[in-house]
Amino acid sequence: MSSLHLVPAPSSFSSNLNLLRRTTAIKQQLHHRLSPHVRYCIVAKQSQPPRRSANYQPNLWSDDYIQSLTKNYLVKEEDRSRRRDVLKEYIRELMCEKKEIKHQLELIDHLQQLGVAYHFKDDIKDALKSIYASLSGITMMLQDDLHATSLLFRLLRENGFTVPQDIFNSFIDEQGCFKSSLKDQTTGLLSLYEASYLAKEGEMVLNDAMDFTTKHLQNLMEMEEPDLPPHLREQVAHALDLPLNWRMQRLETRWFLEACHKNSTVNPLLLEFAKLDFNMLQDIYKKELSNLSRWWKNLGLPQKLPFFRDRLTENYLWSVGWAYEAEHWSYRDMQTKANCFVTMIDDVYDVHGTLDELELFTDAIDRWDVNAIDKLPKYMKICFLAVFNTSNDASYRVMMEKGLDITPHLKRAWADLCKSYLVEAKWYHQGCTPKLDEYLENAWISISGPLILSHAYCMSTELTEEALESFSKYPEISRPSCMLSRLYNDLATSSAEIERGDVPKSIQCCMHERNISEAAARQHIKELIKENWRALNGHGAAATAFEEQFKSVAIDVPRMAQLIYQHGDGYGEADGETKNQVIMTVQCMKERLSTLGFDCNDGNWSRVEAAIADLSAPIDGGRVQ
Repeated sequence: MSSLHLVPAPSSFSSNLNLLRRTTAIKQQLHHRLSPHVRYCIVAKQSQPPRRSANYQPNLWSDDYIQSLTKNYLVKEEDRSRRRDVLKEYIRELMCEKKEIKHQLELIDHLQQLGVAYHFKDDIKDALKSIYASLSGITMMLQDDLHATSLLFRLLRENGFTVPQDIFNSFIDEQGCFKSSLKDQTTGLLSLYEASYLAKEGEMVLNDAMDFTTKHLQNLMEMEEPDLPPHLREQVAHALDLPLNWRMQRLETRWFLEACHKNSTVNPLLLEFAKLDFNMLQDIYKKELSNLSRWWKNLGLPQKLPFFRDRLTENYLWSVGWAYEAEHWSYRDMQTKANCFVTMIDDVYDVHGTLDELELFTDAIDRWDVNAIDKLPKYMKICFLAVFNTSNDASYRVMMEKGLDITPHLKRAWADLCKSYLVEAKWYHQGCTPKLDEYLENAWISISGPLILSHAYCMSTELTEEALESFSKYPEISRPSCMLSRLYNDLATSSAEIERGDVPKSIQCCMHERNISEAAARQHIKELIKENWRALNGHGAAATAFEEQFKSVAIDVPRMAQLIYQHGDGYGEADGETKNQVIMTVQCMKERLSTLGFDCNDGNWSRVEAAIADLSAPIDGGRVQ
């Protein structure tokens, strides 16, 4: 790590904040000359140390509200399961049928976008292996079909196959540019656009494809009378808003299910199967959230520690986004609990704890010893025991199921997180603005990504003793995954956090180091986001089912961050875009909301009313019932 540069805060910071930081820094310099024990005694003698407040919005989702979520299916459970099993066998037979490569690719694409590909992992893998074995011949056969070639490229890359960018050479002219005649192939442009977001570092053809397709698709949308069918126009608008590779899978599935009713190309029996599976997963989510809400209510931490963000439901939404399949219920349960405690401890370090207390807490977490909490103030003892007991619960589950001890790895992840929080706390109290690289070197850990991925690694259904023994350091894919989460977070939250008194984020570090405007700094951060996506795309095929599962979570981590922070701080500010996303995940009709006391005419509900995008309600005939 480079040396820390002690410099004045940017001119945009208030003079009062600078004065507070300088005063605090002087106090801390005096305190650091004392031993930790003496420092604690001084803190303990104070009747009430000064505490900052972030004035977070209260929790919107009461336990009574969550417990009110009930099943609302049109058929009995056993009938629904039986019908799904019949359709599942039909689809498996459909995949085995001989068909043109293009139609085979479209079937696999539909399975993925409908969120049911996990039922056919082996079938899809076998089909793609067969296609990949004849790649050169297939590429020649599809050299005039931009849509099929782009779909082939995207599906192979998404599933871990190494496919070169020169697969698109037949669509490039002598000047090295994409042929102008392609601008009239809307479906092909759309497919190439989605494929371009699977680019790795240094793949200029795909970078050019991204620019080329974006330009022409935007031109189509700006035409007063575009010659596009309504369903295709909607698909283009959806893609331009956000590419498929950056989207949360469950919400994309919901959107695609609705869109399929405007597009007759999807097999109706496949669509029926996807609806049944979607509804059955939603039943599981409601039950899981209900159980977690009872646990959270009984724990009573928001009442004991009212200074932190109470966000159980949003924390569950994160976990669903990282691993939505039914088999990952245990991971979702433990990860949601861990998310709650990450938020609690983050707020301790950011706004509530004194620097002396934070050093003691970091030491206690690092030692992972309940005997080390005697010196902690009461509120920190509660925090420590919450983390300690829940982590031990996760370890116990894995030990009972697999006979493997994951405790050292969870301990390391929590210790690394708290140490990174402490670094930021010291920067704040010392009034320091680190260089951008120095900030990011710490921030990819302080975003809690390594902790999230450690839970995913250690609680994987495919975890083996060999894999656990090799987990001495975070896998390489962790860094770009976590860095993306940090950068998305900073773009949305930095202004509010600086206003309430927090360490400078990447934008402020970039502004200060380069002496540039906030707009220029934000543009630089967006470029870093693209770079890290290319780095994430660069991680190749997974050799084992375990590696494949872990890689999937690592990619879904930044997808969820993008979702939560796309329209501002969707986590800290509970009454915003994330409120709509939660509704889309766990609640049903507008009328149902009204019966629970919500003002459905409030402007905050406009997106819900317009999209009718409720993931929880059963889907029948394309409408929410």
